Amino acid sequence: MARWEPDAQRRLQQAAMDLFAERGYAEVTVAEIAERAGLTKRTFFNHFTDKREVLFAGAKDFEDSVAKHLAEADDDLEPIEAALLALTEAGLALAQYGDYARARQELIASSTELRERNLIKMASLAVSIAEALVRRGVPPGRASLTAQAAVAVFTDAYAAWTERGATADFWNLMQQSLADLRRAVDAAPSRPSGA
Repeated sequence: MARWEPDAQRRLQQAAMDLFAERGYAEVTVAEIAERAGLTKRTFFNHFTDKREVLFAGAKDFEDSVAKHLAEADDDLEPIEAALLALTEAGLALAQYGDYARARQELIASSTELRERNLIKMASLAVSIAEALVRRGVPPGRASLTAQAAVAVFTDAYAAWTERGATADFWNLMQQSLADLRRAVDAAPSRPSGA
């Protein structure tokens, strides 16, 4: 095998997704992924820390894109509006991965280990958004709550987008999810009498 292989990361991701679809996530080893891609285990570990990361390889790039869009957002926007705009702008770049996104979502849903990793990545995204909001002058507590709400809205909209396909309007899905969150918050009970 050659020491350098063109587009090794993409080949490893495709091999992993094919194997996961054929046999299930838990039944596939790193060695099998590398072999299917025509690469070595060492090459695999040059690109990914473990087989879970095959599915989350772009998470840091996505997080950086959200932070960039948030930094560029109009200063007059409310924090939740700025955060949702940044998530939407970054999310629109995912439209080119429609089929992959659907398969990835199904795979994550099928595995406790992958759902856990996804939660960790979403928590990291919320921290990044909160830090960016603080840099915009939002008090830390409000920034954290706003970031968590924005990530919840994004997660819901992204799930709807993967179900409906790439033709769905991601911005409208984000707005629908935000409206659902607002209805849920408005329906919160009033303070108990003994509290």
